[in-house]
Amino acid sequence: MPEFELTGSPSPEELAAIQDALSAFNTEDVGPSERQPLAVLIHDTDGKVTGGLSGYTAWGWLFTQNLYIPETQRGKGMAGKILAKAEEEAKARGCHGAWIDTFNPQALRAYRRAGYEIFGELPSFPKGRSRTFLRKSLA
Repeated sequence: MPEFELTGSPSPEELAAIQDALSAFNTEDVGPSERQPLAVLIHDTDGKVTGGLSGYTAWGWLFTQNLYIPETQRGKGMAGKILAKAEEEAKARGCHGAWIDTFNPQALRAYRRAGYEIFGELPSFPKGRSRTFLRKSLA
């Protein structure tokens, strides 16, 4: 019978064992993900990265994991421009959809302005806010 261990500090090798097993299962079940990283970077005048978008494409979808706009650039449509660049690349990679999540009300408005629609929500994540999940067709 298997033994269980609860830990708050798994090693990178232990995490990789879980990820590798799940990836192998999913590849067998639905085919390879063809996962590729994707980023749109914002540079300051010195060339330093100050924000941008990071995520990946897999199974025909763009997932935006992180999107950060420097405070001095907010309110200028920057999020929409960055999302459009990422979506353009995702389409070139054969993606048909994009998704993102947020618990920030300003980000939610920006994503909706960029054509994303809500498909789910977790209330009180974090307390006092809701985590909202959005998607957009790239077809």
